[in-house]
Amino acid sequence: MPLSKDESRQLIERLIFADDPSDEWVQDVWGMSPTLGDTAAKLLEVFGDLIELCSEDQLEILLQSYYQDQLGQS
Repeated sequence: MPLSKDESRQLIERLIFADDPSDEWVQDVWGMSPTLGDTAAKLLEVFGDLIELCSEDQLEILLQSYYQDQLGQS
């Protein structure tokens, strides 16, 4: 049974942002540079849209690929 989109999103966010919430990351970037903060906010919006557009199967394949890469680097 594939992961739900919500579960996949959480796992991908963990890969990208570690233990920090994604919106907190945007605020941190914004604090360093408003221009980069605006870009970070757009990036996060696109990330959310991509999660919604991908099927659960596609997201699971993507996650497996990232986790395999991460295990290979360890």
